[in-house]
Amino acid sequence: MMYIYNITINTAGLQQNPALAGEKNKQVFFIKMKENIIKKYKDATSPLQIGATIEGKVVARDRSSLFIDLGIYGTGIIYGKEFYGAKDIIKNLKIGDKVFAKILELENEDGYSELSLRDATKEISWQKLKELKDKGEILNVKITGVNKGGLLTALDGIQAFLPVSQLAPEHYPRVADADKQKILKELHKFVGKTLEVKILDLLAQENKLILSEKAKSEEKIKETLKDFKKDDIIEGKITGIADFGAFIKFPLLAENSSQIEGLIHISELDWQLVENPAEIVKVGEIIKAQIININNNQVFLSLKALKANPWEEIEKQYKKGDVIKGKVIKYSPFGAFVEILPKIRGLCHISEFSSKEEMEKSLKIGETYDFTILLIEPKEHRMSLKLARETV
Repeated sequence: MMYIYNITINTAGLQQNPALAGEKNKQVFFIKMKENIIKKYKDATSPLQIGATIEGKVVARDRSSLFIDLGIYGTGIIYGKEFYGAKDIIKNLKIGDKVFAKILELENEDGYSELSLRDATKEISWQKLKELKDKGEILNVKITGVNKGGLLTALDGIQAFLPVSQLAPEHYPRVADADKQKILKELHKFVGKTLEVKILDLLAQENKLILSEKAKSEEKIKETLKDFKKDDIIEGKITGIADFGAFIKFPLLAENSSQIEGLIHISELDWQLVENPAEIVKVGEIIKAQIININNNQVFLSLKALKANPWEEIEKQYKKGDVIKGKVIKYSPFGAFVEILPKIRGLCHISEFSSKEEMEKSLKIGETYDFTILLIEPKEHRMSLKLARETV
């Protein structure tokens, strides 16, 4: 393919600037002009490459083809599966519209460059999304579907995923016993709704676009958290209960937008073994709790830290080898849990029996037996027991 260029050198610079009138200066001027022209020519005629993205103008179309004027590179064509794959984009294009397309073949048998509008649009979309991520822009997305891990949506034609863990605290599904079907049911309530999100991560090569709703409030949370530190005692309201703990919003007197939602893990609700957080706290209840950790805008609190530790006195009352009474309250894969005092539980390990069946035959739930203390570790909140066989 050959191109002919008509080059006209503008000598106005010589006429306007007498300093360039000398013969030597004229030579320098024309040499520089020549160098600039050659550079522009090389830039304009640099060879096309398969996979490169190029800009062009729509010049013609028919029922199954779209023709793109590529300037000095001739004419490109979008047809076949590339035409039908991008028909939603093509139907809105008019003659004269500028588009970006990706080169699939440099020159086919008809002399056209074969192009893909769909691939170029996708590539440009990923670039735009990366810029939005880098800027930390807050975006509005409409939820179109759900799966067991979160919500589905799209940004600029790219499928996106909003994990449950990245939902704002007020939207997190507080489902008892973490039942997956119940969580899925709660997530379906968001279909059709618009949420404000930020781009958390994007991997164009893997076609992954991950969003976060809670990220949009991180700066405000970070600012609010400046007023708090580890060991502070706060007062807040229980806003939700899950099988792994309870959520609490604080400070109470702050506006909703300035409140922080922390987590009291099930192990921090009480000194005794807690199986159901709802037995310790209720939604709407106002309580005091102690901050035990602040990490990445997440606040972890403890309710039991403000309660007397019953294990502090246990070593004074009992020692290894003592025989004490205890009530069997629960079986586990490791053995049987035995309540010695209201909030003190020991474990009679399954290795003390020949089998699980023998253990359950020897120890009945709700019954009281004599046990020998094998080990007391107050700091670890651990007591190992052995059934005093003479009482069986």
